[in-house]
Amino acid sequence: MASSTLAAHPHYDRLIAAARNLPPLRVAVVHPANAVSLEAALSSAALGLIAPTLVGPRTKIEAAAREISADISGIAIVDAPHSHAAADAAVAMALRGEVDALMKGSLHTDELMGAVVRREGGLRTSRRISHCFVMDIPGHAQPLIISDAAINIAPTLEEKVDIVQNAIDLAHALQMPAVRVAVLSATETVNPKVPSTLDAAVLCKMADRGQITGAVLDGPLAMDNAIDAEAARIKGITSPVAGRANVLIVPDLDAGNMLAKSLTFLGGAYAAGIVLGTKVPVILTSRADSEPARLASCAVASMLAKAGRDKLIKAVG
Repeated sequence: MASSTLAAHPHYDRLIAAARNLPPLRVAVVHPANAVSLEAALSSAALGLIAPTLVGPRTKIEAAAREISADISGIAIVDAPHSHAAADAAVAMALRGEVDALMKGSLHTDELMGAVVRREGGLRTSRRISHCFVMDIPGHAQPLIISDAAINIAPTLEEKVDIVQNAIDLAHALQMPAVRVAVLSATETVNPKVPSTLDAAVLCKMADRGQITGAVLDGPLAMDNAIDAEAARIKGITSPVAGRANVLIVPDLDAGNMLAKSLTFLGGAYAAGIVLGTKVPVILTSRADSEPARLASCAVASMLAKAGRDKLIKAVG
């Protein structure tokens, strides 16, 4: 891929360059039965980010390859009759150690995650499963991790502990030099009538007591004073996180999804998506994703898998 395609998103440039220094990640691409999902896998393979195994109906995969004039003769295909069977087969491959990650193809997220989260034969770990977007926002000095905008609908305080820790682990896997977590709400003051402010305050105290590790936390913080130093100054907020956060923890899925999509469709950001708290990383892509975002998702998975193998984090494995 031409470097000019990524020129406006230097954080992804650096991320993909770092991942290309690692061995290709063995990835089961689940049901790549249309041109978009197959091309995403092949582009990542061409850059050396992944070594794909295509799991799904052979005839549909081959038809998708013809549509984009791609030669897939050298790529392994595991023939599965439909999307549910493809998800089951991919999870089984991960459990047998045959692949290092899963990548969503042209099936619904619920279908793939249904196989992943099964209590028997799934990919659960002791951690709550959560999702992170790694956002590259034009003009912003650093990438932003946003969690959870895709899996946990209305997480409890207990679930938020794992959501926060998973996001911190991801930041370390991506080699962020300092991890500063803002626990977001609509206001930066604790208000008993706004439950998310109470959760934020408790999460910060848990970090103070070593129940959440690897980062500095502050919250509740509103979005403006979490990422804008001047907004924090005007409101008289002094902390190592306010105005400098690189991990944003949202109160619920609605807030996270709207935040991530607003940044993407109004702010020109790219969003690389990954699932954590599983035995292997799960790459969640969307039909609306740009090619750089798809490539970056594979790069994130590669760096996450390496950190898990090296026992540096517990968000995967």
